[in-house]
Amino acid sequence: MSQQRTTLRMADGAAHETPVGMPAGRAPLTILLSAYACEPGKGSEPGIGWYWAVNLAAMGHSVWVLTRANNCALIETALADEARENLHFIYYDLPPWMRWWKRRGHGVQLYYLFWQWGAYRVARKLCMQMRFDVIHHITFGVFRHPSFLAFLGVPFVFGPVGGGEAAPPALRSTFHWRGRIADRLRDFANWTVHVNPLMRAVFRNTAVTLCKTAETLQKIPPRYRSQCMIQLELATESAAGAIVRRLRPVGSGLRVLYVGRLVYWKGLHLGLMAFAQLLHSEPHATLTVIGAGRDERWLRTLARDLGVEETVTWRGRIDHVSVIAAYANHDVLLFPSLHDSSGNVVLEALRAGVPVVCIDTGGPGAIIDASCGLKIPVARAHDVVSGLGDALQRLAREPALAARLSAGAMARAGGEFSWASRMASVEAVYRALHTASAGAKVT
Repeated sequence: MSQQRTTLRMADGAAHETPVGMPAGRAPLTILLSAYACEPGKGSEPGIGWYWAVNLAAMGHSVWVLTRANNCALIETALADEARENLHFIYYDLPPWMRWWKRRGHGVQLYYLFWQWGAYRVARKLCMQMRFDVIHHITFGVFRHPSFLAFLGVPFVFGPVGGGEAAPPALRSTFHWRGRIADRLRDFANWTVHVNPLMRAVFRNTAVTLCKTAETLQKIPPRYRSQCMIQLELATESAAGAIVRRLRPVGSGLRVLYVGRLVYWKGLHLGLMAFAQLLHSEPHATLTVIGAGRDERWLRTLARDLGVEETVTWRGRIDHVSVIAAYANHDVLLFPSLHDSSGNVVLEALRAGVPVVCIDTGGPGAIIDASCGLKIPVARAHDVVSGLGDALQRLAREPALAARLSAGAMARAGGEFSWASRMASVEAVYRALHTASAGAKVT
């Protein structure tokens, strides 16, 4: 590891007054945030790392973020546009000769494991130089991947972590053979957490484990569940600043949108079947698919076999700004994912006032309620497809329902799922740990 590279973006060393956003009488905390994925202007895990860092700093805390050196350019550009005196980044990466593991996605988990070990060594040196009130691992948020920062002797928060969700057995028969095997292997990997001594040590040294869903909570070894709480990692800015959605012209067809990777477990194959059902009664409906993935050919073949290829537009992978803009031109987000821990695109749709049709499982099932979308219960494949198709048909034929869900979508995004609400919740965790730690030292 002698070739490991660390770059430190240090504070200016000046004395700091109580920062903006910190209530009077509430001393700011010093937080070390571990965010392997952290990039401004991105969705998914990179966006999560960035938004947690920025919003914790906005509350007035002194936030130090340990992230990949590969993220440096984008982060420094964003910081140049809007300086944040209490937000600091520590950049670390493995030596170049080890990065070939990540090419084409092969060896990412092995690279990530070694990165975590190197990040621990960097954090250990940093802890000798300054005192942290809390250390928090935020990305990657997978419950079976260790963070060695749990062993630094500082109150440690792990998560929100997911990955414990599983595709309902009744729907696995719709997967191609590779998908069925992959899900079996994933089930086995989740089971090994119970016998993995490293992960058991991580949970033992963790003050609080935040779980994205109840499904993941149930995958944590039983003796550590009392230290867990359910908390999604997702949030969104106030819906007041959302783009204005263009209403569907009278007499035109329902404009359906899918955003996500084109992989079997995202359930788009079920969505295509449901869309084919919709076209029988609503022949002018359209479906836009945004995303790319290894199962694209399989899905395009299915669309052709279902006779819907002429009404499906495949846009491929596009930048995040274009994705956000796409919501304005659609009436519903169809997101039939089978084991998503959260679902960033679901919140993006809600913020834009776009109702969501999903399956009642994983993160989407937790986010969506009757005020902002339609959830289809887990059942046999035929019943799920029929339920998805019926939900789309209702939105096509009942403008009052569509309008109510659109308004409810923006209200839900700006309320429970706002960043203000999310940060207030996690700060309460930090404060409790800080108080308990201070009490222990006095004793």
